Amino acid sequence: MQAKRGVWIKLPIELVNLVETAVKEGFWYHHAEPSYLMLVYWIPETASTIPANASHRVGIGAIVINDKREVLVVQEKSGRFRGTGVWKIPTGVVDEGEDIFKAAMREVKEETGIDTEFQEILAFRQSHKSFFGKSDLFFLCFLHPLSFDIQNQELEIEAAQWMPFEEYAAQPFAQKHELFKYIADLCLAKLDRSYAGFSPLPTTSFFNDQISYLYSNIQDLKRTSSADHQ
Repeated sequence: MQAKRGVWIKLPIELVNLVETAVKEGFWYHHAEPSYLMLVYWIPETASTIPANASHRVGIGAIVINDKREVLVVQEKSGRFRGTGVWKIPTGVVDEGEDIFKAAMREVKEETGIDTEFQEILAFRQSHKSFFGKSDLFFLCFLHPLSFDIQNQELEIEAAQWMPFEEYAAQPFAQKHELFKYIADLCLAKLDRSYAGFSPLPTTSFFNDQISYLYSNIQDLKRTSSADHQ
């Protein structure tokens, strides 16, 4: 029989009264979800190799530009930009089990009512000690609008509009804040068609038969494949 080194106890929320007993026996908290609490115990007198709980939150920013070189922007009712007058691109958090490109389309639809077609991931940022002390991955996405009549979400969004790109980039806050400036630079590079990002390629997961997505520079990939076949 294979020797066991780690013990996991998954306590349903109905049995949380057993937590104190488990902790007294040497178990410690690993993570919690709405319906259960997970505790772990490392048996050997060596450093534990039990993997840590998920350490990152994943967010998206959605750049949507129409044929008039107008950017879809919003003003938020809450958060750090509340009452500042700053116009920003729609942003949000990727839900559990949700693909990045689907989250980008969903957030745009929820905040502005605009239907979109995902094009590319233009860039991403990793930061640390963010929400609840966790790290943060932020993916900047480029989408093509399929509709144009805005219906902003009244709960979270103060206003939404199509704004000329030059006006968006000229905002004082956008000139001072590095991330906003980079977003404007990426918009311009994409509008000039000199910048190629990463598009989702469907592939089978290593762990099951479900479809997952590999994000790749499809433009250069197709060019390379064509050259190989000549």
